[in-house]
Amino acid sequence: MHLSSIQLGPAAWLWASSRLSKSQGRGGDQWRNQPTLARQSQGGTVHWRQLSRRQLSRWQPDRSQEATTMSSVLYYALPALGSYTLLSIFLLRRPRLLHPPRAPAFRPRLGAHRGGSGERLENTMEAMENAMAQRSDLLELDCQLTRDGVVVVSHDENLSRQSGVNRDVSSLAFEELPLYKEELEVYFSPGHFAHGSDRQMVRLEDIFQRFPRVPVSVEVKEENEQLIHKIASLVRHFDRNEITIWASEKSSIMKKCKAANPDMPLSFTRWRAIRLLLLYYLGLLPFIPIPEKFLLCFLPTIINRTYFPFSSSALNRLSATVTKWLIMRKSLIQHLEQRGVQVVFWCLNEEADFEAAYGLGATGVMTDYPTALRHYLDSHRAAA
Repeated sequence: MHLSSIQLGPAAWLWASSRLSKSQGRGGDQWRNQPTLARQSQGGTVHWRQLSRRQLSRWQPDRSQEATTMSSVLYYALPALGSYTLLSIFLLRRPRLLHPPRAPAFRPRLGAHRGGSGERLENTMEAMENAMAQRSDLLELDCQLTRDGVVVVSHDENLSRQSGVNRDVSSLAFEELPLYKEELEVYFSPGHFAHGSDRQMVRLEDIFQRFPRVPVSVEVKEENEQLIHKIASLVRHFDRNEITIWASEKSSIMKKCKAANPDMPLSFTRWRAIRLLLLYYLGLLPFIPIPEKFLLCFLPTIINRTYFPFSSSALNRLSATVTKWLIMRKSLIQHLEQRGVQVVFWCLNEEADFEAAYGLGATGVMTDYPTALRHYLDSHRAAA
């Protein structure tokens, strides 16, 4: 039975009260830690109270002492936080005070996505030739490895979309690879199709031989160490270390790429890009070294219009809103540019998107339509 539930009759109450008054008169300490008695309003019975007011007051914290401690913390913390914020903003705008600028080997103003897949069949030699006719500064490619160890330029591992053949590139020898379809839908311009007379898949070696001094971004999608080492070997063989970019969304793949050829410039992986944004918003970015030389980033305004990262339209709308707020920061892009990190937005196929990217201070734009982007750049250069 709990002590607080005990009820006493009138006689017992009189006896307990007299005992309590006698002990208090004698200053009896044994009662200080015991509950006091209170008479019930009806029935002549009493209940034990849990604690006396004196005991409660002993247990309450010293609020004045807490206030003093808090004010002391604020007295030192607020000025320190303010000084850190001002220093971070100052160095964000003047990063060269901490980090010497890196001279770029090239500046890609016009990048041809998959060789310019909106104007010719993607990743074909004809597409590359067309892109170079528009004075493209960068060719963006994806590579796969055939069964006989040939590095081929192909976005997909499975050939169903590109060729209508349900086989993986890795299951076929180079000579067995099928032709591309006669037309292919442009991924970042749904409902638009590209055509071309050239339907042959090409080797990466063919691209390096045909365009020896043209910068190329090589994306690796799978953790295939043989593919990575063959790409690295080809880059060394054709003396392209400074003008061939390692690209991958996965940090584990990029780690292997860097180990295979550390002389090639790196682009940000997905996780490294998220980390970059976190450092920027915490104010730590000006103090942190950046090994990457390229940020190949999608422009958030193309989400839900030409780029659908999620199957749910609600998630796409949310992604567009959040990423637009996070990424489209002119101060971030200018900081990266001053530190030698070139920002290239993909994959932009409309003039409004070109305007948005260059307006943020980006180095360049990657597009499926190099002719349209060349027209935009020439017309704005003439206007300037």
